[in-house]
Amino acid sequence: MAKGYWIAHVDVTDPENYPKYIAADNPVFEAWNATFLVRGGAFEAPEGPMRSRHVVIEFETYEKALACYRSTEYQAAAKLRQAYAESDIMIIKGVD
Repeated sequence: MAKGYWIAHVDVTDPENYPKYIAADNPVFEAWNATFLVRGGAFEAPEGPMRSRHVVIEFETYEKALACYRSTEYQAAAKLRQAYAESDIMIIKGVD
């Protein structure tokens, strides 16, 4: 069964309050057994526009990745992210 991934590109607009989102999302990702493969860090963007922060989160399945995003718990955390950052998020099915 293929794994699922969230790929997020983020520009934090309120760095003072953004840690509130991190504190709210961590328990959600732990509950879904998600693994952060990338959470910030150095990067190079050889083509196209990019945001300043990049995140890749791995889930056991694509279905779990979708379900986590749609969960009431994550949507509560997402409201914080949306208040403190501009983001692009995609959920992708990995290779079988």
